[in-house]
Amino acid sequence: MSNHIDQFRQAIEAAGLPAPAEIIDDGSIHRFSTNGKRGDSAGFYMLHGDGIPAGAFGCWRSGLTSTWCAKSDRDMSASERQAMRERIEGMKRQREAEKESNQAQARETAARLVQAAPATQHPYLTTKGIKPHGARSDGERLVIPMRDTDGTLHSVQTIGPDGGKLFLLGGRVSGCYFSIGKPAGRLIVCEGFATGASIHECTGHAVAVAFNAGNLQAVAVALRAKYPKLPIIIAADDDYATAGNPGLSKARQAARAVGGVVAVPDFGRAA
Repeated sequence: MSNHIDQFRQAIEAAGLPAPAEIIDDGSIHRFSTNGKRGDSAGFYMLHGDGIPAGAFGCWRSGLTSTWCAKSDRDMSASERQAMRERIEGMKRQREAEKESNQAQARETAARLVQAAPATQHPYLTTKGIKPHGARSDGERLVIPMRDTDGTLHSVQTIGPDGGKLFLLGGRVSGCYFSIGKPAGRLIVCEGFATGASIHECTGHAVAVAFNAGNLQAVAVALRAKYPKLPIIIAADDDYATAGNPGLSKARQAARAVGGVVAVPDFGRAA
């Protein structure tokens, strides 16, 4: 195996992604699984093996993107640096074109799913003891629309009878949310649909479901721009059993970004 392919694989793994078993250095975009599941293709990479080897990689699901080069900038000549800048710009354009294509396809798929899923009853709702609040069901999956602050539908999250959650491949997640209730007095931003539904049913306050911890800040910032004077509360997931407690740390970051406050669940644990 070529040395630059080994180095590129190590860079992918160092970024926290599982590297694909085979890496092809033809400069084209290739997809791979980043969650260990067959059929998943959220990961992408492109690697140029000619000249000074260089590439880019990332994960559409998490939003991670990174570039790699076999030679450091300080070890390049002026002409090599210029050539590398042009190559990186080319890869960026290629990646953006792929992203826009994926998002457009996801919007079309989301529209079909939402239109074709008029039912509102689903085992997940029964198990959680919550109402649908506008979520749909196609008979097998719960279909939850993901919109931006203008109301544009970008994607959906689906939840199976067993609680398994999936997003549309390549669909936009950042800044998209599912709204429950009408904002008045205060607005609560949380991660999951069941959490958001429970909060709204208990408090009556409007809730924006951000779907994951990494999207809390993007959603909170978008909502702050739309509602500049409305108090925003970030309802954190307390991931105390996970290193770094991402639920709580991301909630605090989101609250700081919009001048909001954090609400933390009380599980009765000792301080």
